[in-house]
Amino acid sequence: MTESAFLWSCALDVAARKPGNVSLDSPGHGMQAAQFLASARAAAAPLCRHGTPVGERIEAAVSASWNAVHCNTNLGIVLLCAPLAAAAEQWAPQDGAGALRLALERVLRALDVADAAAAYRAIALARPGGLGSAPAQDVAAAPTVGLREAMALAAGRDRIAYQYVHAHADAFERGLPTFLTAWQRARAGGADPARAAVHAVQAVYIDLLCTLPDSHIVRKHGAAAAHSVMSEAAPWPARIAEAGWPAFDAAFGEWDESLKARGLNPGTTADLSVATAFIAALCEDSVFPRPSPAWNLKAAVMAAPGRRT
Repeated sequence: MTESAFLWSCALDVAARKPGNVSLDSPGHGMQAAQFLASARAAAAPLCRHGTPVGERIEAAVSASWNAVHCNTNLGIVLLCAPLAAAAEQWAPQDGAGALRLALERVLRALDVADAAAAYRAIALARPGGLGSAPAQDVAAAPTVGLREAMALAAGRDRIAYQYVHAHADAFERGLPTFLTAWQRARAGGADPARAAVHAVQAVYIDLLCTLPDSHIVRKHGAAAAHSVMSEAAPWPARIAEAGWPAFDAAFGEWDESLKARGLNPGTTADLSVATAFIAALCEDSVFPRPSPAWNLKAAVMAAPGRRT
């Protein structure tokens, strides 16, 4: 179930057009959607291997992804989803999202120096853009604290690190309600479940992009660039509410291409959207029915708004 949910979430990531980010409709930043799908297939088994420590999951998943596509497509996704996969082993779906978050908190509290060392090796392998250096517990040196403590030192400048300190607050408290509301609205409007899920991921992405300066953009281009992207995103929730999903809106596609032409990739926002979809798949039978369906890659990715099967 957990592995299928992860693969489904990663398929939605490229099925939804997310301005500035790679999708089936629009490659960018020297990458193609096929690389993201290949890395998801490679990462799924090690990330979801039952009983494995979180750091080991992270290192094995990133290594498998790198071997599959030879570039960094999913470091942030893996960092967010590995502790969620571990938490799901301590939780039953009928207990709901609140109980999953409590299990996640237990997992995060238990992270140790070995988890940090493994995660540091994964980050060094992936070589994320704009990483820079840190005055304490820099990833270029061996850690001396647990992974959560190391993430706490970076939480003020990195939104993925922030999730480790706050038990994935952005995904549970903002992303998940946005996802479910959008999914239900799309279903009420006649969308099938797969298409509704694509709409929901897009809604989460746009909502977070309006709300939080993307820390990947901040690292690479500075805070002013991130706030500029937030301003560009601001009109879109109202436009969507008024006219429906922007699949056929030429301006939406133009904004996507403009961000890519400027080298602006809201990668952290995309990673948080995938983590949100993963939580929704784990918790909501209506979104991702149990027993889990076989992961049908073609069906999932071709469900993107505006695409033709």
